Amino acid sequence: VIVNDELEHACVEVASGLIAEVMADYEYLVAGSSTYSKNIVPRVGAILDVQPISDVCEIKSKNTFVRPLYAGNIMATVESSDAKILMTVRSTSFEHSQDGGSASIKELSLTMPESQSTFVSLQESQSERPELTTAARIVSGGRGLGSKENFALIDQLADKLDAAVGASRAAVDAGFITNDYQVGQTGKVVAPKLYIAVGISGAIQHLAGMKDSQVIVAINNDPDAPMCRMADLIWKTDLFGAMQEMIDHN
Repeated sequence: VIVNDELEHACVEVASGLIAEVMADYEYLVAGSSTYSKNIVPRVGAILDVQPISDVCEIKSKNTFVRPLYAGNIMATVESSDAKILMTVRSTSFEHSQDGGSASIKELSLTMPESQSTFVSLQESQSERPELTTAARIVSGGRGLGSKENFALIDQLADKLDAAVGASRAAVDAGFITNDYQVGQTGKVVAPKLYIAVGISGAIQHLAGMKDSQVIVAINNDPDAPMCRMADLIWKTDLFGAMQEMIDHN
């Protein structure tokens, strides 16, 4: 743990420099596959002249790992010959540990490096719903909803089920919702107990981001859509009527 009050809102430029300095005494850098980590780890790799391994979903040995390629259509086993291993890990690919870790925690006090970037402000969106990447239930909407106004039904259904709200990239690109809610290879990777896909045909990038869901329900009038082929349950019906029926159900 690097202890410094100035790190509360550290820019990537500063954080990556500090981590690279610390890595002189360590062999492994392991980070979750978050947007922040994906900014930092490649930069640390550039400083150390090491090739990072991204989205690791299985560890074979101390230097051999499995990661997805082509939006999860194939799994590649990669072996690193670098002296130091830098990796990001898909947390949804591993079972939750019932016990806490037993590793010792060491506090480090380092001098902050010079930086050309300065933290200005942080604006966080507030929501009473579960966080998308950790939610047990997710209701996700696609372009089939037709408009931003219709997408509001997703919010209502999510509230009914105490679920998080997700969206396909097509829905985000159409302006139905902001990209904070995008599920997929270029959005957030999720693995809830229940994933309800409403009006989502199932582009390969979207499927790669939710394929580890335990139960997948597709509400779609096209049973041949890729999402329907992956789903455990298909509800072939008018999606607006189906959602309203679930929202009104007591």
